[in-house]
Amino acid sequence: MMQQPIASHFVDGAYLEDTSGTKIDVIYPGTGAKIATVYSATPAVIDAALNSAARAQKTWAALSGTQRGQVLLRAAELIRADNYALSVLETYDTGKPLQETLVADATSGAEALAYFGGLAASITGEYIPLADGDFVYTSREPIGVCAGIGAWNYPTQIACWKAAPALACGNALVFKPSEMTPLCALKIAEIMMEAGAPAGLFNVIQGLGDVGATLASDSRVDKVSLTGSVPTGRKVYSSAAAHMKHVTMELGGKSPILIFDDADIEAAVGGAILGNFYSSGQVCSNGTRVFVQKGIKDAFLARLKERLKGVVMGDPLDEAVNFGPMVSERQAEIVEGYIARGMAGGATLFAGGSRNGFTIAPTVFTDVTDDMVIAKEEIFGPVMAVLDFETEEEGLRRANATEFGLSAAVFTRDLARGHRVAAALEAGTCWINTYNLAPVEAPFGGVKASGVGRENSKEAIHHYTQVKSVYVAAGGVDAPY
Repeated sequence: MMQQPIASHFVDGAYLEDTSGTKIDVIYPGTGAKIATVYSATPAVIDAALNSAARAQKTWAALSGTQRGQVLLRAAELIRADNYALSVLETYDTGKPLQETLVADATSGAEALAYFGGLAASITGEYIPLADGDFVYTSREPIGVCAGIGAWNYPTQIACWKAAPALACGNALVFKPSEMTPLCALKIAEIMMEAGAPAGLFNVIQGLGDVGATLASDSRVDKVSLTGSVPTGRKVYSSAAAHMKHVTMELGGKSPILIFDDADIEAAVGGAILGNFYSSGQVCSNGTRVFVQKGIKDAFLARLKERLKGVVMGDPLDEAVNFGPMVSERQAEIVEGYIARGMAGGATLFAGGSRNGFTIAPTVFTDVTDDMVIAKEEIFGPVMAVLDFETEEEGLRRANATEFGLSAAVFTRDLARGHRVAAALEAGTCWINTYNLAPVEAPFGGVKASGVGRENSKEAIHHYTQVKSVYVAAGGVDAPY
């Protein structure tokens, strides 16, 4: 079972160890056993990472977009070829079932690298004609050294989602995974080197929050991209703003799913399951406030209870298992605490609620009101709150009554209503008659407290480049004196 990496960090094209940093035990959530040890980056490791990134970035930016794209496309091929081993490592890192990681993690990372690899050659400026033969041309230049700070729920995917656009645009990236899932990103760094990236272009350093804070405030870092909670985002955003850094913040949410009377019950139940229980509920975009129009509520709940009989818990490495543990004992305790508060607050426990090791059974509360803690705070675990509503106006008003705005969905057979409601939902990423699909071709990100900027798609190019304007005069200079 041991998954001890060669060293804690991958810097300047090679593994690097410094055991004087804070010791971080790596726990396999499937059993609670320690499977590896890494050490938090010391100032010397951080210096080596940032200095080598700055050096590599100059070399990398001097290449053509086509040349950069070829490296990313090769990395995507290598990830796909090694999908099984990378998926097993993802399961060891996160506890997510192998049945899930085989199709959702390394494959998603490869798709991001392939997409931006294909896009790299098309990153261009524009020509702007002016009067009397003058014109302006623009170019999109790399920002420089980017710091990526990852969350623990999708360590492989997040490393690639940040690396792919950053590198396609000519930047370098120093990536800090979550201290709870430190293993996967190291393998991506290995693959980037094998694909032909210059040493130092994609560095991985381990660490707790203090390492992330150092990256956010270091003058050698030109941009910070964080995936994490809203409280962490506020701290990192504030630090980056103090140093005038570019930022992308992909934060949490308490997203609504609106299910209307005319919805396809099977699709609505499936969407609610995906939006609450996939990855054991540890997904930032999860639709944990499920608003069901009163006419369909009983049928929805009856079908949901039936579908939950298909949950298979057990060893995450067993491909028959489709529901895994929380990432850590602490996270299991947090979720357990929310379940207790839900019951104490007057909600009805409709399904689940039990805990075994790090695993919390898929939990559904009914008779939930908007003011309950379980309907207001992000739980980041498999806890669904079912609320009911009568009119479209009421449903929208209550769905939008939150500080968050990451995602939202509407289930209806009325196409006009689907588009109307999606337009009115205050969220950066919306779905009609599905949930939690995030193809690399589409922008992903939130509004309000849920974030700043967008990941994936052509939109990400705007967040990893800066525009230079060059005015070209055809005639003389007209000055007043």
